[in-house]
Amino acid sequence: MNTKRIITSTFLFTIITLTVGLFSCDKIVSVVSNDEMPRTVSEEIPIGVVVALTGHHAQPYGFPMQRGFELAREEINTLGDLNLTFITVDDMSSPDGAKAAVQHLVDQGVPAIVGLAISTHLKEAAPIAQKNKVIAFSSVSSAAGLSAIGGFIFRTSLAVDISVPSGVMATQEKLGYKKVATIYDEIDVYSRSSNEMLRTVLEANGVETLTQETFKTGDTDFSQQLTNIMAMAPDALFISALSQEIAGILAQTPEVGFPNTIQVIAPDLTMDELQKAGEGAEGTIGFIGWSSISDAPGNQAFVRNYRAKYGIEPEPWAAQSYATLYVLANAIKTAQSADSTAIRNALAQTKDFPTILGKLGNYAFNPDGDALYDQILMIVKDGELQFFE
Repeated sequence: MNTKRIITSTFLFTIITLTVGLFSCDKIVSVVSNDEMPRTVSEEIPIGVVVALTGHHAQPYGFPMQRGFELAREEINTLGDLNLTFITVDDMSSPDGAKAAVQHLVDQGVPAIVGLAISTHLKEAAPIAQKNKVIAFSSVSSAAGLSAIGGFIFRTSLAVDISVPSGVMATQEKLGYKKVATIYDEIDVYSRSSNEMLRTVLEANGVETLTQETFKTGDTDFSQQLTNIMAMAPDALFISALSQEIAGILAQTPEVGFPNTIQVIAPDLTMDELQKAGEGAEGTIGFIGWSSISDAPGNQAFVRNYRAKYGIEPEPWAAQSYATLYVLANAIKTAQSADSTAIRNALAQTKDFPTILGKLGNYAFNPDGDALYDQILMIVKDGELQFFE
């Protein structure tokens, strides 16, 4: 995979050393005090970016997010209304890394921070941004309730309390399942939240959950859980997990003889997971926030531009990060200010903003700061994600 060259500078902290990556095309942004922060949109506006550049979340999440943010920044700056610069900090795929990264960016005086993919990390780091009245705008996190931490917390990925009810309604209508099994990561905040919401919604829809199998982040053998599920003979299996574990579970279904009579449903299924899972992904259904074949406003131009810039197909986390920066830029222009409170107030008023997400692209926030747009139902056919209609 082609990744953009990152120039890093090392900052020594009392407790932890952070590696701070700056995009090669950015001018280096020096440490700025709050008194020196630009307060008009005619000057450079530094935006904090927290992504995983090292560790197990870098490849599936951090690098695609970084590419999406950078493409959006280049396009936004070319339009001439804003001049955004990035201060990029590696969260090192850990909650402590995310907390230290956010604190560093708060100390730098940025009005807004984007990135923060993993819900487990956002839950720990968001209170730091909220306390300091700095916007924390996650492009990927989707566990229920995290935007409600405070008024400066926003998210682009559809939260599970938004995505799961509509996803269950759509799939149950098409498939008619009456008894299901679930499997989820018991130590990951998103996975637990997703499974809890699935249980609640399924029960409300008269669907019986026969078993709830668990595993832990980093596990690679799911054969016992899959065997247990097969013995229960459910109509469907719902997977709540992060990228590596989703791919691992799907890859092992053929190995244990998992029957195609059990429909596998994996919310947020991506092409990367599909490719890693191989034949085990065939027939899997996902309800997702972005698709490369969607006709949402500007989406096909984004796909072409991403391919041209990076030489690869765009990933969902790149697309959501790209859209996130456009939403933030719109709020900055609306506020006509680089003040974090002014931008926050403009963000909260976002309504019917055209993005590349969902089927139609119309983007808004609910009162908690969670994004609202229509999600897309997809199914794996012949190794490709296609609309499930």
